[in-house]
Amino acid sequence: MHGRRACRLVKEFNSGEKGQLNHFNEELLNEEEGLDFQTTRNADHYGALINHLSLIRNKRCLMAYVYNRAEMIQNLAWTVGLRLFELPEEIQEKLSHPEKEYFKKHSSALESYMSKVDLDLNDMVPPKDPYIKVRVLDDVGEGIVVSDKAANFARHSMHFLKRTDAELYISRGLMEELTG
Repeated sequence: MHGRRACRLVKEFNSGEKGQLNHFNEELLNEEEGLDFQTTRNADHYGALINHLSLIRNKRCLMAYVYNRAEMIQNLAWTVGLRLFELPEEIQEKLSHPEKEYFKKHSSALESYMSKVDLDLNDMVPPKDPYIKVRVLDDVGEGIVVSDKAANFARHSMHFLKRTDAELYISRGLMEELTG
């Protein structure tokens, strides 16, 4: 059988005392070499086998490369933003066209999911308190509906709002969170 004698040689070597050599098993080695000599006649078979194994290895390397890049692109959606135009120009230049399409589709799938569950998954830090105190930096307007209630967000006014309602205005620079 293929490899059985070679396996016996390895087991024999392994069964010896650590750091001590066993007697050289020339008989078993010669039997294995004789088999190897007989099978080298079919060079085409081994050439094809080596070529096939090389292709499989190369395919695995390419798949690892693509997988790791896709993972990095997914992380960009979480760290930088879900829009392609939000990505810095130096990152966009490094993406191929299919990678840009993948980023768009991944981002749209995330946005679709977040809109269906009504939850912003980009906010990775859980809030300590669901309500925050904010100060209006710019006139937002009157009659703005926040948590099913109308509110007047005049400039420099302070409000106690749900964090989820205020985050939209904070991200746009219209409000700031007051701490302390």
